[in-house]
Amino acid sequence: MPEQSQKLIWLRDLYPGYFAMTMATGIISVALRLQDFVVASDVFFIITLLTWCVMTFLYSWRLLKFPKTVWENLINPRTTFIFFTFVAATNISGMLLYQHGYLIFALVCWVVAFIYWSALMYFGFASLCFAHEDREVNVVHGGWLILIVGTQSLVLLGTKIAAELGEYAAYMMVEIHMLWALGMIFYAIFVTLFCYRIFFLNMQAKDYSPLMWVIMGAAAISANAGSSLLLTDPIIPLLSSLHSIVQMFSIMLWTWATWWIPLLVIIGLWKHVYKQIPLTYEPAQWSIVFPLGMYTVATNNLALSSEFTPLLYLSHGMLWIALAAWISLMLFLFYSLAQPKS
Repeated sequence: MPEQSQKLIWLRDLYPGYFAMTMATGIISVALRLQDFVVASDVFFIITLLTWCVMTFLYSWRLLKFPKTVWENLINPRTTFIFFTFVAATNISGMLLYQHGYLIFALVCWVVAFIYWSALMYFGFASLCFAHEDREVNVVHGGWLILIVGTQSLVLLGTKIAAELGEYAAYMMVEIHMLWALGMIFYAIFVTLFCYRIFFLNMQAKDYSPLMWVIMGAAAISANAGSSLLLTDPIIPLLSSLHSIVQMFSIMLWTWATWWIPLLVIIGLWKHVYKQIPLTYEPAQWSIVFPLGMYTVATNNLALSSEFTPLLYLSHGMLWIALAAWISLMLFLFYSLAQPKS
């Protein structure tokens, strides 16, 4: 291997889902603003855009320098759906840009994310059809549900920009309702496969990864997307008639997300306390912070859409948990980077 390429091994082996850091930072910015911590929200907004730009540069560089490695990640059923972190990160960045008055940039974010989502959606499933040689359910893991997170993030940003589209607003509302329904269909499929694997098949300790938290995050963002649809003018009567259905599924999804939190904590304690596996930094841990932040926002918006204000107290409490997790993991990251490499 050439000396230059040897020095860039870190780039070749870069985790393909590092946009989860942007997702986690962005959703905490949203949560902070919902609870009137404006200055702190603006700080997280800046960090969100900074991480998005840095990660976009690094992954573009990686694609140019190591196209074969990127291709292998794309056709590998264990990693292909992790690429949807770009979709979610871009849409959450767009939500923050819209929040700060940058409508055009927010619209560009949605369009870019939708194009990327469309291409990756069919590429990912084509890979499963034609490049999945193992043909076993053990390839299913929590990272697969990032596809649902990416899909529902299109709904969240879509509800923000729909009203700004004038005569085309109704088209956008129909599309994001379709995307919300599609996300739920994929969630039902993937969560069935995921639960079958973890409850009935043999798994090693390493299989209980931080990506398992995405199952909770996918349910939370689906509930949040449903609440956002309820809080947005449906524009046309057909969509108005769906409100009761959207409300029912939003509550069900939020309940399901809530159910998973204690179990995921138990799994973490089993792995790191009972099994005594050392807790070390890994990029997938950002997939713990994002679900916590999304659950905070989903709970807040469900309280508003259902007019059940006691949920706001739960949202306030979860914000501090999500914020503590973000700060801890960021310090963990800096500590890891400061350690001498062997």
